[in-house]
Amino acid sequence: MFSSSNAFFALCIIFSISSCFANPNPTQVNFLQCLSKSVNPPNPFPSYFYTPANISFEAILNSTANNLRYTLPSVAKPQLIYMPLDESHVQAAVICARSLGIQLRVRSGGHDYEGISYSSEMGDPFVVLDMGKLRTVIVNIQDNSAWVEAGATIGELYYRISEQSKTHGFPAGLCNSIGIGGHITGGAYGSMMRKYGLGADNVVDVRVVDANGNVLNRQTMGEDLFWALRGGGGGSFGVILAWKVKLVPVPATVTTFTAVKTLEQGLTNLIYKWQQIADKLDDNLFIRVEFMPGTIPNTTQTTVQALFNALYLGSATELMQVMGKSYPELGLQKTDCTEMSWIESVLYIAGFPTGTNPNVLLQGKPTFRNYFKAKSDYVREPIDQTGLEGLWKKLLAAESYIMIWNPYGGMMSRIPESQIPFPHRQGVIYKIQYVASWQDGQEGVCKNMAWIKDLYSYMEPYVSKNPREAYVNYRDLDLGMNTNSDFNVGEGSIWGTKYFKGNYERLVQIKTKFDPENFFRHEQSIPPLVSSTKKTEKKVHFHKSGGKLHHKKKKHGQHGHY
Repeated sequence: MFSSSNAFFALCIIFSISSCFANPNPTQVNFLQCLSKSVNPPNPFPSYFYTPANISFEAILNSTANNLRYTLPSVAKPQLIYMPLDESHVQAAVICARSLGIQLRVRSGGHDYEGISYSSEMGDPFVVLDMGKLRTVIVNIQDNSAWVEAGATIGELYYRISEQSKTHGFPAGLCNSIGIGGHITGGAYGSMMRKYGLGADNVVDVRVVDANGNVLNRQTMGEDLFWALRGGGGGSFGVILAWKVKLVPVPATVTTFTAVKTLEQGLTNLIYKWQQIADKLDDNLFIRVEFMPGTIPNTTQTTVQALFNALYLGSATELMQVMGKSYPELGLQKTDCTEMSWIESVLYIAGFPTGTNPNVLLQGKPTFRNYFKAKSDYVREPIDQTGLEGLWKKLLAAESYIMIWNPYGGMMSRIPESQIPFPHRQGVIYKIQYVASWQDGQEGVCKNMAWIKDLYSYMEPYVSKNPREAYVNYRDLDLGMNTNSDFNVGEGSIWGTKYFKGNYERLVQIKTKFDPENFFRHEQSIPPLVSSTKKTEKKVHFHKSGGKLHHKKKKHGQHGHY
């Protein structure tokens, strides 16, 4: 019931809006009034809400915006940023947004490549629910598990585990500032995935707010929704409150190395051989390759350089035995290797200088911020030397880029494609991430976007086909997107099968069951079979024909198709 104390609180909120926010609009006023009525003691209404008129708004909005493309003035900004302090505040936000017809965007870390957690290309006013204040991590070594709230970063989880044990870890992201709430919804790969699989493969429970404002866990939601949340992409099914993850054993001593090679040092042959063995190495060994611009020594001539960056779950002596047998061409010496603890390897892989105190992982802020566009591919057959030489020419034509090849195989090839929505498993040699970056804002957009699209087109003959696979955590709106007027299964399958392959159809069924009105939506959210829009109700049916999804759309009350 709406008590007198609630009424007084509502008046305070209304007064706050009028006195602190210049020219508040109906979206802001109605949403905050609703929140004030929905949040009851002992969890009082928080004061962490910001509108564009607030002096802190831009700083809060941009605090975890890694891709500066989505901070440009031309990009639509939220009507309000709301930072809950309690699960009940999240429930209230969902209930109010749904009742008022306000679109809700949920942000945990802000690493989404197309900025969909804090911007929109869909036109309607929206509110950002920023989970950054909910970041508690509780580690239970006896149970080999940890509960971690959605606003915590993966670095915070790693650090809290290391506080409790030197022989436990978690197989997830390499970048320490990733928010774990969204990270696991896409799969969450890292340097231990060949040994233990993805972060999403090692989740045992979850707490989530559904479209009705209910808090569900694995038992109360059932296995279908639990399946969809672990790799089915963020922003489609609910607001993640916390994950319960399974910890994995790590040796007291692990070994790392970084070997730098250029075209002039035989890079083409080294990469051709790497493709033959990267997915077949000892499960304890992960060697990724980072390509970036370099300079030929003693000249100003640009070249392509590659960093062979590795983690081995064992000693340097054991690593040298593996490398001598599997990849002697790299010429690795024991003096190139460094033994360290697992938490120190987390810092090493993330690019921190040697000797950095692990408590830097608690800072939780992005370690890079620039304008960029990214794409992804999966490779199932080695690229031949002619293809590689053509690739180098494309890279040499760019001013600033990074391309990363992450090896698969090991446990990744042994987990079935349907175990969770993430399907890129058996047969994948490695995944490619392409990134074009620039610092001159809007001026650099056209040139760099054109370059990366040209590179992506060049790579088509050499990567996976039918579908050309992509990684959902590297969102790429070039693959297609929903619009406010048209969320339909058939068109969604154009990008949905690239991210999820055959799992897309099951995701649609689960979306239809748990969020039929499509409250949780964005440019690449999973569409339901029946979705309501402002203009018309669309009934969508799909069936398989030749391995492809086909759809029919019917206007409500009419017999004709359109």
